[in-house]
Amino acid sequence: MCIKQSFEGKKMTTPNLTPEAYPEKHVQERLLNAAEQLFCEHGFEGTSVRDIAAAAVCNIASVNYYFGGKDKLYFEVFRRHMLPLRDAHIESINRVMSQTNGFPSLEDLLRAFANTFVGAMTDEKKGRRFAKLMNREMSDPHLPKDMFIDEFVLPFFEALQQALVKICPGLGESQAVLVIHSILGQLEHAIHAKTMFEGINNPMIPAFELVEIVDHIVKFSAAGIHGCVQTKNSQEGG
Repeated sequence: MCIKQSFEGKKMTTPNLTPEAYPEKHVQERLLNAAEQLFCEHGFEGTSVRDIAAAAVCNIASVNYYFGGKDKLYFEVFRRHMLPLRDAHIESINRVMSQTNGFPSLEDLLRAFANTFVGAMTDEKKGRRFAKLMNREMSDPHLPKDMFIDEFVLPFFEALQQALVKICPGLGESQAVLVIHSILGQLEHAIHAKTMFEGINNPMIPAFELVEIVDHIVKFSAAGIHGCVQTKNSQEGG
């Protein structure tokens, strides 16, 4: 059954299926896929359990049976995007550190992180859908803050912070966190701008490839970090 049907009419009847009618993994996957699509299009409040069950061709009780309710299903939709992305970030940081005996160039470290972030967020299907989910969550939050911070943000922030401090000894831990926020902000803006300005013919908004802007962000950020360290050292020395 096409998910689009659940958008076009709330009068859709829910198939009379029990949770045991399909293998558990298959049913859970269908529920997650349907919920993700509906949450993207209509948000948390605009999506009902009945909508999700109908789109997934499941009994309405299946949402509670497998996930314990709409709230927890919403969390799982985010988890299946966030956890692989978190792990990919940590893996990219560990890889560049191990390949250089723990001392890569600052640009190499930043580029490894930036490429992983951009690659995940610009994936034709998963990345763009996750970005849409995140935009909705930011404007109308329903995730527990501790879940988002503890499970997703802190693990890769800590990995990147430790790597930055190790290869830039003059960079303090609090400064490293500010650096991470700065780089993330630049990368997020680049991704949104690429989509927003696509096809616009204006000399004030030149077309660019993401690989080009990522290279600029890496070099610009590395120069800024070195500048911060030099300033800090001169102030302490003076």
